[in-house]
Amino acid sequence: MRIEAYSQIHNLYQAPKSTGSANIGKTGTFRDSLNISGTGRDMQVAKEALLAAPDIREDKVAAIKAAYQSGQYSISAEKFAEKVAGDIIDSI
Repeated sequence: MRIEAYSQIHNLYQAPKSTGSANIGKTGTFRDSLNISGTGRDMQVAKEALLAAPDIREDKVAAIKAAYQSGQYSISAEKFAEKVAGDIIDSI
């Protein structure tokens, strides 16, 4: 154990502390600012467009509903299984 190094370490901790007043201007006030990039603005516009779009596409639903009610809408079990299996494989 080096006891002689104690005085050097003690001097490090005795250094004068900053008061944090470097951020305050001559008037005594500090102003925050925020700059949003062009990409950020584009993302906000896209988000607003998505929120404005309906969750359900009524035209597609109406066409499928009419085909189902008339008996013309059929789903192949094999195609459905292939689609589900493909989605599972893609997610792995």
